Amino acid sequence: MLMNFWWPLEFSHTVKDKPVRVTALEQEFVIYRTSDGRAHVLSDLCVHRGGALSEGWVSGDCIVCPYHGWEYRSDGACARIPAHPDLVPPKKARIDAYPTVEKYGYIWAFLGDLPEAERPPLPDLPYFGDPRFKVIRGKFEWPVYYERALENSLDIAHAPFVHGGAFGNREEPDVPDYEVILHPYGAEATVMLKPPKRNMKGLWHVLYKENRPDVKTRTGFWMPCITLLEVHLPMGVMVLFNCHIPVDEYTTITKWTQMRTFFKGNWADGDALKRVLKIFYQDYPIVLSQRPELLPYDIGAELSVRSDAIQIAYRRMRQKYIDKGWQIDVRRIKQEYGRQRAVVIPSPARREVPELARAWVLKEVPTVQPTKQSE
Repeated sequence: MLMNFWWPLEFSHTVKDKPVRVTALEQEFVIYRTSDGRAHVLSDLCVHRGGALSEGWVSGDCIVCPYHGWEYRSDGACARIPAHPDLVPPKKARIDAYPTVEKYGYIWAFLGDLPEAERPPLPDLPYFGDPRFKVIRGKFEWPVYYERALENSLDIAHAPFVHGGAFGNREEPDVPDYEVILHPYGAEATVMLKPPKRNMKGLWHVLYKENRPDVKTRTGFWMPCITLLEVHLPMGVMVLFNCHIPVDEYTTITKWTQMRTFFKGNWADGDALKRVLKIFYQDYPIVLSQRPELLPYDIGAELSVRSDAIQIAYRRMRQKYIDKGWQIDVRRIKQEYGRQRAVVIPSPARREVPELARAWVLKEVPTVQPTKQSE
């Protein structure tokens, strides 16, 4: 799990007038809106007695802890301690507040302490806001590590076998050589895949013939957790963005957005949803049975071939940021702190505001020590 990236923690439409709790990267976050409608992401942990702010409420532009009523501003500073109304809250009465942006229908938080000039940018995702596309959204939860789910979404060669009859052809599983186009924080590849021989059932069957042309398919990723599947079908373009959010090492929630340029009426949404879920349920037992459960650091730990080039691009980029010291050391947290002490992902204020250098009650999460000099 990598810090110092923008993470799409939640869909915008789910956060309204009440605080919302989101578990990600083995951390608890609270998202709430101030009176101007802006969303804010904070650590969901009152420094007083560990109360969950997400169980509280919003008063003015502050979020209120339900345990003792401590009120926190959107910058994380405590504004009021009801038991001592005349007391100016001390500097240590503060929690981590993370830079927050709403875009593409998601609420993004920068989970890390890098100053703004050094942060990776928010991903530049295509098609959002394009009036040609009808959009639906949803979630899929599976008991796997998020990097395994992410790589599965990128995998080109599995389509004929896991999704044969849907958009893969088991009789012609060959993957032509393809070029991986690298971006600063991601990569993409386009291939021509053989469609299934038989016609598809349901709404689409009238548009398919026995001998169909190859299907142009684009796949790609943006760090730290987003994948793209773009399929050019006879009736139009289907795009699926998957945001793979790690709850912990054993659970991932994929918050997906599907777009299509065909069958754009609301009447077709149910069929589109069914087809997206069919893909996930076909992948589910395969990814669940993979070993090791965690993605190896060493690329050579698993045998790769040319058709795996896009996954290798992801693994190399992942290595780069692990070697920069951005990977949270989950094992160390469990061994050294266990259930006796909470640690949090540090926010930029810990570095940017010198007078607050010692004004933090909660320790920062430890990170995996770099194994080599980062580029």
